[in-house]
Amino acid sequence: MSRRRHLQNCHRSKRHSLSRSTRAELQFPVSRVDRLLREGQFANRLSSATPVFLTGILEYLMANILDLAGKEACINHRVRISPEHVQRALINNENLRRLFQPSAFSQPEASPPAPKKK
Repeated sequence: MSRRRHLQNCHRSKRHSLSRSTRAELQFPVSRVDRLLREGQFANRLSSATPVFLTGILEYLMANILDLAGKEACINHRVRISPEHVQRALINNENLRRLFQPSAFSQPEASPPAPKKK
């Protein structure tokens, strides 16, 4: 085996040893989100990109919430973020308030049966 081919094989094997979170440059665990999606029976089939995408969304939301909570802590002359700061950040931000209100993700009601065609 030539040296060049050996180096390509080494590079390829290293790439697979990296976690999906590392490859997607995310801090949240992609594998855990994948496992929870599969265990939750939300869909019969899942794309391999679905947990990566959802993990990215969760990480973005958490970064946004923690940023706002950090600003709330600074306003109150505190160094640490407390649960009260997170709660105030969610209440003060219109988009996050609508996202986390109890009726944001209501279950669809049973639709009436379709009329029979003649």
